[in-house]
Amino acid sequence: LFASDFKFCRMNWFAPSADIDILLADGASRKTAEMRLEDGRKERFPLYLDGETICGKVNITLKSSGKKLEHQGIKIEFIGIIELYYDRGNRHEFVSLVKELCKPGELVHSSSFPFEFLQVEKPFESYIGQNVKLRYFLRVTVAKRFSDITKELDIVVHALSHYSDTNASIKMEVGIEDSLHIEFEYNKSKYHLRDVIVGKIYFLLVRLKIRHMELQIIKKECTGAGSTQFNESETIVKYEIMDGAPARSESIPIRLFLAGFDLTPTMREINKKFSVKYYLNMVLVDEEDRRYFKQQEITLWRKHNRKIRSYQSHIPKQISQIESPPSQNGDVSNVVDEEKS
Repeated sequence: LFASDFKFCRMNWFAPSADIDILLADGASRKTAEMRLEDGRKERFPLYLDGETICGKVNITLKSSGKKLEHQGIKIEFIGIIELYYDRGNRHEFVSLVKELCKPGELVHSSSFPFEFLQVEKPFESYIGQNVKLRYFLRVTVAKRFSDITKELDIVVHALSHYSDTNASIKMEVGIEDSLHIEFEYNKSKYHLRDVIVGKIYFLLVRLKIRHMELQIIKKECTGAGSTQFNESETIVKYEIMDGAPARSESIPIRLFLAGFDLTPTMREINKKFSVKYYLNMVLVDEEDRRYFKQQEITLWRKHNRKIRSYQSHIPKQISQIESPPSQNGDVSNVVDEEKS
């Protein structure tokens, strides 16, 4: 009996004495974006752009009525980090902002704390790959003497780009002396994520018995450097162009819609930790199952979506409308950020 009582007391000693909720000011109306997690599941998160303000409220709800919560201070952080899966012990922070919500003291009832990170710089796009993760999140910490109480809320950041209309086309050739001569032409080398790849294939000389041809989009992820460099390739798209033997002087049009595929923008030397590049790969297979291919790098970018509107004009009005936790006696304690008072 003594042992079981001791175990129960120990569990209660280290159990959190309060629940934390992070509520965004425009959480109900803000657009969300889907991310594929490390385990393959897909989940939606609030979507932000570079320079957007992040604000809302932190609700701290005491679990026991009439019992106070002693703390060494309460803070909220906005963090952007890069995690390399082969080096999980080291997290590389590229954004780290802190706001003090409450000085050390006591909470005698459930309380609500407003917060605001004004026009936050978010230089990179959120990304979860095979060997690396770039993540943004809010973290609230209630510092205690023995065990802190923490809560995190992830967000997704999209990085918008713009390219001029002068976008060079791509021309390639595949040839085997006296056996095969094919020319490929694509309308441009830079595509936004909802673009259409338009091109044409010209068969100038065909003495091989080709039975199949397809266009692939390959993603290549490079992480680390030197002895700790890892390169991963993944075929994102397979688009069948032809099934059967082509005739000499024949041309075949290509029209591949990118919307709907699991693509990200091209990322080059992100914080000197990783890169993500995309390639068009033309594959030919003859009747003896020999494969011939030609690769060409392309640039993918995220175009501004007019549906993603700015929330800055109405965020301050919404902060006071977010639901706050009721205190143990039915009141609500709204604690004002001391930096603003």
